[in-house]
Amino acid sequence: MAKVLIVDDASFMRMTIKQMLEKNGHEAVGEAGDGIEAVKKYIEVKPEVVLLDITMPEMNGVEALKRIKELDPAAKVIICSAMGQQAMVAQAIQNGAKDFIVKPFEVDRLIAAVDRVMKM
Repeated sequence: MAKVLIVDDASFMRMTIKQMLEKNGHEAVGEAGDGIEAVKKYIEVKPEVVLLDITMPEMNGVEALKRIKELDPAAKVIICSAMGQQAMVAQAIQNGAKDFIVKPFEVDRLIAAVDRVMKM
Protein backbone atom coordinates (compact mmCIF):
# COMPACT_ATOMS: atom_id res chain seq x y z
CA MET A 1 0.00 0.00 0.00
CA ALA A 2 1.26 3.44 -0.95
CA LYS A 3 0.46 6.74 0.74
CA VAL A 4 -0.26 9.04 -2.20
CA LEU A 5 -0.54 12.81 -2.63
CA ILE A 6 -2.88 13.64 -5.53
CA VAL A 7 -2.21 16.92 -7.35
CA ASP A 8 -4.57 18.11 -10.08
CA ASP A 9 -6.38 21.40 -10.65
CA ALA A 10 -9.62 19.55 -11.50
CA SER A 11 -11.42 18.41 -8.34
CA PHE A 12 -13.34 15.69 -10.24
CA MET A 13 -10.00 14.25 -11.42
CA ARG A 14 -8.65 14.23 -7.85
CA MET A 15 -11.81 12.46 -6.69
CA THR A 16 -11.60 9.91 -9.53
CA ILE A 17 -7.94 9.15 -8.83
CA LYS A 18 -8.62 8.86 -5.11
CA GLN A 19 -11.38 6.31 -5.74
CA MET A 20 -9.14 4.31 -8.10
CA LEU A 21 -6.33 4.23 -5.55
CA GLU A 22 -8.48 3.35 -2.55
CA LYS A 23 -10.30 0.54 -4.40
CA ASN A 24 -6.86 -0.96 -5.07
CA GLY A 25 -5.46 -0.80 -1.54
CA HIS A 26 -3.64 2.53 -1.63
CA GLU A 27 -4.29 5.54 0.58
CA ALA A 28 -4.81 9.12 -0.58
CA VAL A 29 -3.08 11.09 2.21
CA GLY A 30 -3.61 14.51 0.67
CA GLU A 31 -4.80 16.53 -2.29
CA ALA A 32 -3.67 19.76 -3.90
CA GLY A 33 -5.12 21.89 -6.71
CA ASP A 34 -1.94 23.64 -7.87
CA GLY A 35 1.84 23.38 -7.66
CA ILE A 36 2.27 25.78 -4.74
CA GLU A 37 -0.24 23.83 -2.66
CA ALA A 38 1.44 20.58 -3.77
CA VAL A 39 4.79 21.61 -2.31
CA LYS A 40 3.15 22.65 0.99
CA LYS A 41 1.16 19.40 1.17
CA TYR A 42 4.27 17.34 0.39
CA ILE A 43 5.98 18.78 3.49
CA GLU A 44 2.83 18.34 5.57
CA VAL A 45 1.76 14.77 4.70
CA LYS A 46 5.09 13.18 3.64
CA PRO A 47 3.60 10.90 0.95
CA GLU A 48 5.40 7.89 -0.48
CA VAL A 49 4.23 8.74 -4.01
CA VAL A 50 3.02 11.96 -5.67
CA LEU A 51 0.66 11.91 -8.66
CA LEU A 52 1.35 15.30 -10.22
CA ASP A 53 -0.56 16.93 -13.07
CA ILE A 54 1.58 18.98 -15.47
CA THR A 55 -0.83 21.75 -16.45
CA MET A 56 -2.02 23.74 -13.42
CA PRO A 57 -2.47 27.36 -12.38
CA GLU A 58 -0.04 29.21 -10.09
CA MET A 59 2.84 26.75 -10.55
CA ASN A 60 2.92 24.00 -13.18
CA GLY A 61 3.82 20.39 -12.47
CA VAL A 62 7.41 20.65 -13.72
CA GLU A 63 8.14 23.56 -11.34
CA ALA A 64 6.40 21.77 -8.45
CA LEU A 65 8.45 18.65 -9.22
CA LYS A 66 11.68 20.68 -9.07
CA ARG A 67 10.70 22.16 -5.68
CA ILE A 68 9.67 18.78 -4.26
CA LYS A 69 12.93 17.19 -5.43
CA GLU A 70 14.89 20.05 -3.80
CA LEU A 71 13.12 19.29 -0.51
CA ASP A 72 13.46 15.53 -0.89
CA PRO A 73 15.78 14.15 -3.59
CA ALA A 74 14.29 10.68 -2.97
CA ALA A 75 10.71 11.82 -3.73
CA LYS A 76 8.78 9.42 -5.97
CA VAL A 77 6.75 11.48 -8.43
CA ILE A 78 4.53 10.22 -11.25
CA ILE A 79 3.58 12.86 -13.82
CA CYS A 80 0.04 12.88 -15.23
CA SER A 81 -0.33 14.58 -18.58
CA ALA A 82 -2.79 15.01 -21.39
CA MET A 83 -1.94 13.97 -24.94
CA GLY A 84 0.36 16.39 -26.73
CA GLN A 85 2.48 17.38 -23.74
CA GLN A 86 5.51 15.26 -24.63
CA ALA A 87 7.98 18.15 -24.27
CA MET A 88 6.83 18.86 -20.72
CA VAL A 89 6.82 15.15 -19.86
CA ALA A 90 10.42 14.90 -21.11
CA GLN A 91 11.33 17.92 -18.98
CA ALA A 92 9.68 16.31 -15.95
CA ILE A 93 11.59 13.05 -16.46
CA GLN A 94 14.84 15.03 -16.73
CA ASN A 95 13.96 16.69 -13.42
CA GLY A 96 13.44 13.42 -11.59
CA ALA A 97 9.92 12.14 -12.27
CA LYS A 98 9.90 8.34 -11.94
CA ASP A 99 7.10 7.64 -14.43
CA PHE A 100 4.30 9.29 -16.37
CA ILE A 101 0.78 8.37 -17.29
CA VAL A 102 -1.31 9.94 -20.03
CA LYS A 103 -4.86 11.12 -19.34
CA PRO A 104 -7.41 9.76 -19.62
CA PHE A 105 -5.82 6.73 -18.03
CA GLU A 106 -7.07 3.30 -17.16
CA VAL A 107 -7.21 2.09 -13.56
CA ASP A 108 -4.75 -0.71 -14.36
CA ARG A 109 -2.16 1.73 -15.76
CA LEU A 110 -2.45 4.02 -12.72
CA ILE A 111 -2.10 1.18 -10.20
CA ALA A 112 0.77 -0.42 -12.16
CA ALA A 113 2.66 2.91 -12.15
CA VAL A 114 2.16 3.41 -8.39
CA ASP A 115 3.18 -0.20 -7.66
CA ARG A 116 6.28 0.06 -9.87
CA VAL A 117 7.42 3.36 -8.38
CA MET A 118 6.98 2.00 -4.84
CA LYS A 119 9.51 -0.73 -5.65
CA MET A 120 12.15 1.79 -6.80
